[in-house]
Amino acid sequence: MSFLSETLSRVKPSPTVAVTAKARELKAAGADVIGLGAGEPDFDTPENIKAAAIAAIHAGKTKYTAPDGIPELKEAICAKFARENGLSYQPSQVSVSTGGKQVLYNALMATLNPGDEVIIPAPYWVSYPDMVLLAGGTPVIVEAPIDAGFKLTPQQLEEAITPKTKWLIFNSPSNPTGAGFTRDELKALTEVLMRHPHVWVMTDDMYEHLVYDGFEFSTPAQIEPGLYDRTLTCNGVSKAYAMTGWRIGYAAGPEHLIAAMRKIQSQSTTNPSSISQWAAVEALNGPQDFLPVNNETFLRRRDLVVSMLNQAEGLSCPVPDGAFYVYPSIAGCIGKTTPKGTVIENDEAFATALLEEEGVAVVFGAAFGLSPNFRVSYATSDEALTEACQRIQRFCAALT
Repeated sequence: MSFLSETLSRVKPSPTVAVTAKARELKAAGADVIGLGAGEPDFDTPENIKAAAIAAIHAGKTKYTAPDGIPELKEAICAKFARENGLSYQPSQVSVSTGGKQVLYNALMATLNPGDEVIIPAPYWVSYPDMVLLAGGTPVIVEAPIDAGFKLTPQQLEEAITPKTKWLIFNSPSNPTGAGFTRDELKALTEVLMRHPHVWVMTDDMYEHLVYDGFEFSTPAQIEPGLYDRTLTCNGVSKAYAMTGWRIGYAAGPEHLIAAMRKIQSQSTTNPSSISQWAAVEALNGPQDFLPVNNETFLRRRDLVVSMLNQAEGLSCPVPDGAFYVYPSIAGCIGKTTPKGTVIENDEAFATALLEEEGVAVVFGAAFGLSPNFRVSYATSDEALTEACQRIQRFCAALT
């Protein structure tokens, strides 16, 4: 009899974390490795946010807080939703957690029973299916291929819904593809959901502010007010505010769901870091003028990477609407062999050989539920991206 739980056998470690760790190990051992696996901005946290955290320390705001957030942060979150999304919430409808991942996890743990289904469009963020499994639910994966712009269609959503469906997890702009849903595309999906009142919507809006080319972000409850009472709108400060290590995520939704999530959190981590919470208050309430400046940098990097990858033999790289990822297809490389004799049977073999033979760390597409692709994070310097893309071009050109 195994000492470990059966639940653990149903999940796997995060592939994105594993790739980043492997790249760090190789670098520490002296290898010339460029890591394009981590999903975090290379910008520093803005000075006013850091100053707010330091002030909180000096003011002695270092004690336990309410399990799911200080009142000041909940008020700031309500103001953010009203200001930016046209959504009206009260502090009692807000939950603050240790990162966006815990928000999603708490909600799934609080609502899923064995047999409950959760629709997850693929490509998906690697943790969605495993969190559903840990909570006892059943992930229902619906593939949105490259020729559909990596976007779930209303027909696909309609066909995936069953009497057992409890949630749709919706992520736009997407990790890993950067694909964003327009207002019209989102409206078409919400029309399907309105016909199925037993299905709830869990949005992952973490990349809301990272959009390009005039793309306008929208979130489901904003597009269809009829979904307000069965939508958990999730967000956080990690990406837009370059605060990945501060670990603050948040969500707003119906009070009874928020109360259930609070109960889960009270018996796991209790409150997020008090200092990080005060920093997040400043992030949401303070100046936002650095956001378009950072986006200009991301846009330049996006265009650089898309151009260079599309020049690589056998690759096809769509232009994303947002986030800081591209998700190129390697269909033209399948079946070929590297100079060191590795056969590119799938995207995992491609990523492994690319790391071993050219020192470029990317995440293989199977980890995100759609192959044959790989994810590149372009949240790093222009110099590193240029060198990495040149290595990828060289790697692809050498395949026979």
